[in-house]
Amino acid sequence: MKIEKDFSLKHHNTFGIDAQADWFVTYDSVDDLRILVRDEYFQECRYLHIGEGSNLLFLANFHGIVLRSGITGIEVLRESAEEIELRVGAGMIWDDFVAYCTEHGYYGVENLSLIPGQVGSSAIQNIGAYGVEVERFITSVHTLHRRSGQERCFSRGECAYAYRHSTFKEAEQADYIVTHVDFRLSKVEHLALDYADLKRYFAEHDTKPTLTSVRQAVIEIRQRKLPDTQILGNAGSYFMNPIVPAQVADRLRQAYPQMPVYPLEDGRVKLAAGWLIDQCGLKGYRMGRAGVYEHQALVLVNHGGATGQEIATLAEYVQQAVLERFAVEVYPEVKYIS
Repeated sequence: MKIEKDFSLKHHNTFGIDAQADWFVTYDSVDDLRILVRDEYFQECRYLHIGEGSNLLFLANFHGIVLRSGITGIEVLRESAEEIELRVGAGMIWDDFVAYCTEHGYYGVENLSLIPGQVGSSAIQNIGAYGVEVERFITSVHTLHRRSGQERCFSRGECAYAYRHSTFKEAEQADYIVTHVDFRLSKVEHLALDYADLKRYFAEHDTKPTLTSVRQAVIEIRQRKLPDTQILGNAGSYFMNPIVPAQVADRLRQAYPQMPVYPLEDGRVKLAAGWLIDQCGLKGYRMGRAGVYEHQALVLVNHGGATGQEIATLAEYVQQAVLERFAVEVYPEVKYIS
């Protein structure tokens, strides 16, 4: 366990916001966490658990303790000819886990390649991309309660997964710290290729989709659409795609026949937030040191030296523009920390 005081978070959030934390604690085991929860000062302090900081926007310095998991490793729990179940440390880099699965011939998470963050964050956020959400492969999430020190394993059903949501994002569950995540993956070829960008990629490359080539395709598509955080600070997709009643989507399609829509099983319709923002003429728009990425309207960027508040002000401007034009609200996927 490593404890640091008056710690700069600039390199621990992908927006590159130079916020400070009173304390920064990196722990490497469940035993480390048990020691922390027995500490009276830790119990009294405000705390924030982060992964790679890829879904956070610091609006101010953080007065309290920032925790970061260093629990890594992959354990095989069960294996058959068709499936394998793995237990993965919450602190493992998510894309390292995807690479491991691809190298070993385990199908399922390849469409989630190159998503920033840690394995624990993936289970909290229910990350998704290119027609796949991680909840499909999670069987259980192991946690330790920050105040009681009690360990609890949440089944997939208890995680209450929905679009970019889990029970761990609810206030009453905020004290559960994820330590490990269990996944069930297929050893039999099963590829999700319905997403338009993937269809287009393989049509253009005239290549047979395989586990390896799908991962490579996703990486190439993401690198083409999203800026490198080392060059332009960003958090990937800033806004969630809005989900609206079918009648709202029908009304909009009458006015905008080319608008992409994605019908859901419950009868509602998911709209493409990036398309809505683009139609407002905001792609490439700048507000001081903050801007909308010129190649993908769903991404807000730090052009250098922007504060978290500047990014948030730009986000509010984008939200208002979409609301005025389409009467649809878009909400940040990014979590604001003040």
